[in-house]
Amino acid sequence: MQTISEAEIEEFGRELDKIRDDVIASRGEDDARYIRRVVAVQRALEVSGRTLLFASVLPPAWLAGTAALATAKILENMEIGHNVLHGQWDWMRDPRIHSSTWEWDLVSPARHWKYTHNYLHHTWTNVLGKDRDIGFVLLRLSPEQPWHPYYLGQPLYNAILAPFFEWGVALHDLEVERLRGGDKSWNEVFTQLREILRKAGRQAVKDYMAFPLLAGPLFLPVLIGNLTANMTRNVWAHTVIFCGHFPDEAATFTEEQIEGETRGEWYLRQLLGSCNLAGGPLFHIMAGNLSHQIEHHLFPDLPSNRYAEIAPRVRALCERFGLPYNTGSLLRQTARVWKRVFRLALPTSPGGPERTAAPARLQAVPAPAGYTTGIDVLGRTPALRGASG
Repeated sequence: MQTISEAEIEEFGRELDKIRDDVIASRGEDDARYIRRVVAVQRALEVSGRTLLFASVLPPAWLAGTAALATAKILENMEIGHNVLHGQWDWMRDPRIHSSTWEWDLVSPARHWKYTHNYLHHTWTNVLGKDRDIGFVLLRLSPEQPWHPYYLGQPLYNAILAPFFEWGVALHDLEVERLRGGDKSWNEVFTQLREILRKAGRQAVKDYMAFPLLAGPLFLPVLIGNLTANMTRNVWAHTVIFCGHFPDEAATFTEEQIEGETRGEWYLRQLLGSCNLAGGPLFHIMAGNLSHQIEHHLFPDLPSNRYAEIAPRVRALCERFGLPYNTGSLLRQTARVWKRVFRLALPTSPGGPERTAAPARLQAVPAPAGYTTGIDVLGRTPALRGASG
C-alpha cells in the first residue's frame, strides 16, 4: 500500500459517504421484495426439509431433507438473521422483518449478539484490546497477542469451534473475561447465562425432541438430520466469518493507533481489517453477502443485496487512492486462515512477517454519525451493556 495523506484519507471517506447516500436515496420496493422473497424461500426450504425427513426411511429422502433444512438454516442465519439484526431492513417499517423483533434460529439470544457484534465489533473492528472478535477470546490470531502455551492447541480448538460455532458465539457474548477486572459482576453473567439457557432449551426442544418425536418410529433419523443441518450451518458460518476477518491480509490495530479517529480513518480501518470472497450470486446469498465483508464493514446498515452493486465502486476508489482491496476464492482464503491459526499457535514476536502493516496513525470511535448499529433498538439494560456500553 502506498503512503496516503490525512487529506486523502478524508477525501476517501467523503467518496464513501457519497456511495452510502446513493444507496439510501434509492432504497425501495425492489429491495423490500428481495428480502421478503428470501424469507419466503427460506421458510419453504425449512418446511420441505422437515417434511422429507419424516419420510427418511428412504435414504434419498433423508439426504434431500437434511440438505434442504441445512440450506434453510444457513439462509436464516446469514442472509436474513445477521442482516436483519444489523437494522439493514428497518427502513421498511415491517414489524416482521425488523431488528427490534427478529429472533434467529440460534442458541445465542439476538439482543446479546446485537451488543457484542453490532456495537463492540463494528465500532472497534480489529482493535486489539477492544474487539473481542479477534480470535473470539479463544484463539491467538495476531502476533501482538501475548503468546501462552495454551495456544499450542488452537488448531484443535478451532476445529472443534467450527461445528459448534453457535454455542461459541453464545458463550462469547457472556464476556466472562471482564470478571477478572471487576468490569462485570457474577450476577450479570448469571442473568445472561439464564437467557442463553432458555433460548438454547427452546432450540433443543424444537430440533432434538419435538420434530423427532413427531416422526414416531423415525425419531433417530430425524434427530440426526436436524443435528447434521445445525452443524452444517455452523461450519459454513464459521468458515465465511473467519475468511472475512482473519486471512493474513487483514490488519489489526492498537488502541494508540486509533486515538482521535476521524470519519475517514474509521472507513480506512474497516477496509484494511476486512477481506472479501469471490463468487457468483448464489454463493453471495448463501454467505449472507458477508463474502462482501469489506462493503459490509464500511456500510453495516445498508441492505445486503446492494453490496454486489457497490463493490466495483469501492474497489475503484481503492485503486484511485492506492489502497488494498483484499479478495480471493473461498478455498484460498480458508487456507490462509488455517495457515495463520497454525502459525500463531507458536511463539512469534510483534512486528514479524505475520503482521499486516497498518498506517502508524489510525485512530476508533463509534461509527460515523448517521450509522445505526442496532444498539438503539436493543432496549438493553445497563447491566447487559456493562462498562463498555
